[in-house]
Amino acid sequence: MPIEMRQTLKLSQQLVMTPQLQQAIRLLQLTRLELVDMLDQEMKENPLLEEVEEGKEYADEPTPEPTEGEVPATVAEERPTEVKGEGEGVREFDWENYLENYNHAPSYRQTDGDGEERPSFENFLAKKTTLADHLHWQLQLSRFTEDEQRVGVWIIGNLEEDGYLKMSVEDIGSETQLPLDRVEGVLRRIQQFDPLGVAARDLRECLLIQLEQLSPRDSIAEKIVSEHLSLLKNRNYAVIAKRLGVSTERVNRAAYLISKLEPKPGRAFGGEIAQEIIPDVYIYKVEGDYVVHLNDDGIPRLEVNSFYRNILTEGRSGFEGDRKYIQEKMRSALWLIRSIHQRQETIYKVAKSIVNFQRDFLDKGIRFLKPLVLRDVAQDIQMHESTISRVTHNKYAHTPQGIYELKFFFNTGITSTQGENLASESVKNLLREIIAKEDPRKPYSDEKLVEILKGMNIHIARRTISKYREMMKILSSNGRRKVY
Repeated sequence: MPIEMRQTLKLSQQLVMTPQLQQAIRLLQLTRLELVDMLDQEMKENPLLEEVEEGKEYADEPTPEPTEGEVPATVAEERPTEVKGEGEGVREFDWENYLENYNHAPSYRQTDGDGEERPSFENFLAKKTTLADHLHWQLQLSRFTEDEQRVGVWIIGNLEEDGYLKMSVEDIGSETQLPLDRVEGVLRRIQQFDPLGVAARDLRECLLIQLEQLSPRDSIAEKIVSEHLSLLKNRNYAVIAKRLGVSTERVNRAAYLISKLEPKPGRAFGGEIAQEIIPDVYIYKVEGDYVVHLNDDGIPRLEVNSFYRNILTEGRSGFEGDRKYIQEKMRSALWLIRSIHQRQETIYKVAKSIVNFQRDFLDKGIRFLKPLVLRDVAQDIQMHESTISRVTHNKYAHTPQGIYELKFFFNTGITSTQGENLASESVKNLLREIIAKEDPRKPYSDEKLVEILKGMNIHIARRTISKYREMMKILSSNGRRKVY
């Protein structure tokens, strides 16, 4: 059969992601800080966009401020169902109609007159002293030669966050051109710095450095660390006592002493700097009902520059290219303002739906958190699940029970013997409370925890208990046991 080329017509449907639709979708999942940065960048690139000055009044009749729980007026008037990528930005926009009513449109921003929600000066953090800073300060106060100072700088510069030295002595000697015995001498002196045990090369060396500074010294504890550290980890005290030829009680006292040592000397200086969380939504209880208030503090209020607006309304003559450029930027500005309005309304509707589903949690606490999935909220507010997922990404809500990420309210359910559905977070919290009240000498095993929950009419498998325990970073019963 000969091969030939033909032209055929085929009709098919496909979704076209316009730049405007992509921008609207991206706005939904941006955090507050990312949104502010994005708006600042848009104002730099689009000369038609400008920020409304604080306290500026519109030319026509004033618009009353929205009360707590009330959706902003602009949002309530438009009420778009969901971002579809249609309408403005796809075909020509009615510029004259929009510009005639532009001054009537109030801002989407909700304001707090007294500014109570703004962070206080006490929340501003100073620079935290790092482990390297602390050790360099001690290095300068110690009597080291110039060559030993260079070795000390190399040692301190190669410490990890937990305070351990991962660079070998041979490599340090090669870099500093000094013999190994001098490098070892500098390392031993730095290991006596505060915090004690810093610059150790492994856990055994770190613990031994701290035990050597005790007065009086405990020889049994030093032998356990140097020779039987693996048995100590598994709490095989009887085996340790037999090998050392001492009583189990004596091993227990030594293990208690070792437990008071610091296995990670750099812990006090490590960790991330605490970041203040600014909620996107405030949930208050007013007269027995919960109201949702959007937090727009710090988000720029945008409007179209009056100079360019007048060019289009007055029909000024000019180059066709200039007018086309202004119309293009006007279309982009209007779509951005509309997308921000839609973003705020969507966050409000999602938060309001979550409040309706999780009212018991807001009233009584985490033990009354209900199972909830994205599909439930999507059906409630008639939006797609992907939209709900984007809205809840890195968004936080201030509730009477504390500040929680919106995704916290979505979790799987566990059915009790009475047919009641319990949220997985509620079960985790219950497990945490049970383990906190256990006898440290006889901690509950996973099988015992299954029996305890069964007595509370909660049937859950042992492997699920183990999974929840690992998620909460709780050790096994053997790891939690304390014999002293």
